[in-house]
Amino acid sequence: MAEQSLGITTINPIKFGTDGWRGLIAADFTFERLVFVAPLAAQVLKETYGPTTGSNTIVVGYDRRFLSEEFALTTAKTIQNCGFDVLLSECFAPTPAFSWAAKSMNVLGAFVITASHNPGGYSGFKIKGAFGGSVPSDVTAKVEALIANPPTPMAATPGKLEMFNPWTSYCAGLRKLVDVEAIVSAIQSEKIQVFVDVMNGAASTGLTQLLGIDVPEIRSERDPLFGGGAPEPLPKYLHELLTTIPATKSNGVKVGLVFDGDCDRIAAADSQGNFLSSQILIPILIEHLSERKGYSGEVVKTVSGSGLIEKTAAFYKLPIFETPIGYKYIADRMLATKALLGGEESGGIGYGHHIPERDALLAALYVLEIVVKTGMDLSDLYRSIQEKTGFDAAYDRIDLPLSSMAVRDSLLASLQNNPIQTVAGKTVVSTQTDDGYKFRLEDESWLLVRFSGTEPVLRLYCEAATLGQVHSTLAWAKDWANSV
Repeated sequence: MAEQSLGITTINPIKFGTDGWRGLIAADFTFERLVFVAPLAAQVLKETYGPTTGSNTIVVGYDRRFLSEEFALTTAKTIQNCGFDVLLSECFAPTPAFSWAAKSMNVLGAFVITASHNPGGYSGFKIKGAFGGSVPSDVTAKVEALIANPPTPMAATPGKLEMFNPWTSYCAGLRKLVDVEAIVSAIQSEKIQVFVDVMNGAASTGLTQLLGIDVPEIRSERDPLFGGGAPEPLPKYLHELLTTIPATKSNGVKVGLVFDGDCDRIAAADSQGNFLSSQILIPILIEHLSERKGYSGEVVKTVSGSGLIEKTAAFYKLPIFETPIGYKYIADRMLATKALLGGEESGGIGYGHHIPERDALLAALYVLEIVVKTGMDLSDLYRSIQEKTGFDAAYDRIDLPLSSMAVRDSLLASLQNNPIQTVAGKTVVSTQTDDGYKFRLEDESWLLVRFSGTEPVLRLYCEAATLGQVHSTLAWAKDWANSV
């Protein structure tokens, strides 16, 4: 049955972006559309991963957003009636927990009801493959092809539907990768003090379950509106955490940890309450994994990743590979080679010895392990890596809301038809266009102009010698966008 025949008259078609299909609840994202798309996605999973797994089972999970349980149950019953066996989560859990379940149980894959870091009005549908990560673009392209030309539904014997707890196996798997006893001992002896902001999302209770001790949380309650903001680990949403840390007296090293709505992105804060993005965390993790944990392999980064990631990889004689933005591209590369880690500036970090998926709780455990083993504040660790590599730069990004998709199209046309030659008074040395427009400037700084795949938003990224230069360049880019 074609989507149009369901009487759906929304503006936006079902399209899969960098990680899943997302839309406004009750407008773009509806029960009717889930009933339409879920069987098509299940069919593609069966065709893609059935021959290698021999499975007929799909995991269905969800986050803490509005109607997530109901969307998940509808998805589960729909694909069950199409003949698939279903493992339906009995509770909310991190998206990487469902990717872990798909791989560890050798099933076809997982469907996760989540809009990740988007504002509260959104929900979404992520497709995870049997290998434990976001399916590649050719798989979502097959789903979109079926959406455009759906097959005639065939009668099927309903499959089985069982409930399961996704936390149990997932937590057991993570505990094997870190020195949990050392972390717990350091917390109990007050050598470190941990501050956790779960942003009302699916990371809630995660560290408590992993460590077996009570780890207090900020914004642990369920709030589908996310306090009127978005569950994205950016400083503008983290006032309580970033002010609480420096105001709290402690004899130990203070560590702040932040998780996005579905717990696949992470950020951190140092003892002074300074925000630390994954641009800072990834070099620290590279050092820890290669020097203290003995791992090796390729470092996979996106086009928006800091130059310090490349410098740190080179310092430890590790190969590096760059991809477009979107973790599925990183996952593709991690599946094709031996990887140390794959990371993106927006907070997603995954590991070659785990699953090819962003996993914020594992990143958090590694961050805690690093501080425990070194006794150093995170910013001090970062500065030590800058000194080792001889690379000192600052980074920031801004997301500029656009009034409509038409404005987005005008900006894109301007970039294509009127190439930018100078940025903030500096000559453009080269322009990279495999994902957005990355302008490398004469002073070795860079500006990346890129559009969101799910919202009318322009994303502006910059790295330069000083934070002042970064903000000056970003202000120039914002003025450029508003003038087109």
